[in-house]
Amino acid sequence: MRITLVHHTRLPVQGYGGTERVVVALARGLASLGHEITLVAPPGTQVPEARLVPIETSRFRDVRFDLREAIPAGAEIVHGFFPLRLPSGIPWVWTLEGTTRNGATRPGNTIYVSADHAARHGSASFVYNGLDPAEFEFRATKGDYDLFLGRLHHSKGFQWAISAARATARSLVVAGGWRPILSRYVRFAGTVDGAEKRELLAGARVLWMPALWDEPFGLTLIEALWSGTPVLATRRGALPEILSEAVAEFGSSVDELVARLPAATAKDPAACRARAEHYFGHLRMAEQYVRFYRAYLTEGVLPAGVRTDA
Repeated sequence: MRITLVHHTRLPVQGYGGTERVVVALARGLASLGHEITLVAPPGTQVPEARLVPIETSRFRDVRFDLREAIPAGAEIVHGFFPLRLPSGIPWVWTLEGTTRNGATRPGNTIYVSADHAARHGSASFVYNGLDPAEFEFRATKGDYDLFLGRLHHSKGFQWAISAARATARSLVVAGGWRPILSRYVRFAGTVDGAEKRELLAGARVLWMPALWDEPFGLTLIEALWSGTPVLATRRGALPEILSEAVAEFGSSVDELVARLPAATAKDPAACRARAEHYFGHLRMAEQYVRFYRAYLTEGVLPAGVRTDA
């Protein structure tokens, strides 16, 4: 297929990123499957698997900008990661990586990132995010620290991880944006990327994911699984769907999660890696998106997603 991907920030992302890393992984996956990929993105984007059509970021925000001028002749479908402005004659779909209020509906060409995410928007159409395993190091022998990785926002529950470290005197590494008030049991690593993030993920005894909101997906979950690192999580949003009892322990309070720490750290790293390989690789993600593209082109509607427990 001739597929055009559209994203409004330069790729690959500097720093952590989320959606940006998924877009790059998708381009790689689609190209590996033999498809012809064009990427409409800001100048400076470097994704060797795709032909770049450079568009300044400001033009994406301009309501007068006609995206048709950036789409190459012969493109069969356009896939955006934000709502696009295109005439009805051009087939396009888009992936909602974030979330909206419960019950909000989106157009029929919207693809979600988990079954829970889709259901909360009255849909069954979703494709799980995937990442390139080459970005991660699997390690069966872990270090002497737990890890929290992500935005330091109250909805992510990082305070729970810090409270647990203080209560248990366990070492915790917090990797995020700004520096919160910590304790002698907690090391703040700041924003991490590349080799530093790969090392932290591979060496952690457990990844804390005590989300206090309904996560649409949770990209750090599969980063941990690719690294052979089990997860300690709440059951919010897609978390119990992305994870399983073989790779994670769950709780609904700090005390419950602390009580589950020994069981979490006893999980088999090989089982974590196997779950990532089965469900969350960039090639599987690309295959599912191709299924969606073809269904939309031939039937005019998106198919249902394939759950991890299907």
